[in-house]
Amino acid sequence: MNYIVTGGAGFIGSHLCEKLLLNGDTVTTVDNFNSYYCPSIKRANIACVEQTAQKAGASFSLVEGDIRDAAVLESLFSRPVDIVIHLAAMAGVRPSIEAEALYWEVNVMGTQKILEACRMHGVKRMVFISSSSVYGNSPTVPFAVTDNVDRPISPYAATKKAGELLCYTHHHLYDMNIACMRLFTVFGPRQRPDLAINKFTRLILADEPITVFGDGTTSRDYTFVSDITDGLMRAAAWTGSKEARYGIFNLGGDHPVSLSEMIETIERVLGMRARIERVPMQPGDVDRTCADISVSRNLLGYSPKVSFEEGIASFADWYQNTLYKG
Repeated sequence: MNYIVTGGAGFIGSHLCEKLLLNGDTVTTVDNFNSYYCPSIKRANIACVEQTAQKAGASFSLVEGDIRDAAVLESLFSRPVDIVIHLAAMAGVRPSIEAEALYWEVNVMGTQKILEACRMHGVKRMVFISSSSVYGNSPTVPFAVTDNVDRPISPYAATKKAGELLCYTHHHLYDMNIACMRLFTVFGPRQRPDLAINKFTRLILADEPITVFGDGTTSRDYTFVSDITDGLMRAAAWTGSKEARYGIFNLGGDHPVSLSEMIETIERVLGMRARIERVPMQPGDVDRTCADISVSRNLLGYSPKVSFEEGIASFADWYQNTLYKG
């Protein structure tokens, strides 16, 4: 199978590329190595993917550029393509409040350009990476794919909802098979440095204080990266139907963890105590996320395997052996 993975130098994208290569698939990725976080981290991720491709004897290609660039897309789609997994996006809820226009341009117009490239080149299958942030502060728990998501509370969430709508339009007009995947807080080795588990681990090891927004009762449905990539590959297979399909799926860990529990787990794994500084909640943050994964279980066979503590131990082991200079 010939895959395009957009955003393949990122945390999730690099893990997905490796999994596809180990499966014997041909993978082409596009990434612009932007400065949202240090590009050298993404270069290191790509180096890992290239090593995996070499060991597996599989074909991997990198196209460096922006998904909004027509020449980049033409280069990307000039080779055989069976399916696109579209991860490339401006990430982060809080930064989207300060740079709303950029998030709209990349996440919405960039997705439109990917969909149009698929149409022009006859690619009928796509997996779009959405986000649990589309649920906002929903009073209904767990969050189900049938819930109304018309009240996003951040520009980032609004762009992901808009992406889902664009995907449906292209499914309807051009018979594309598209799976929209709402991911719930992903963690594991290579997690972005701006995300809490990575940041807290770094600060605790350095015996520096960690900033905690709120009283610690907010909760997230943390999902280990290998469970996410398994779900994405299952979604890719689901798009292989001969009949045109469009679906929305939650990929979560099926067990929300409070902020206080998350910190306690990191402390326990590291054998160190955190020094906590509490500040008010930030605009755009949601109080909780909790995934109803019944549709993903029933239609994709998705079933998360890695517990939160096992995942934290795996992340801490990677961090201490790869990044930690203490």
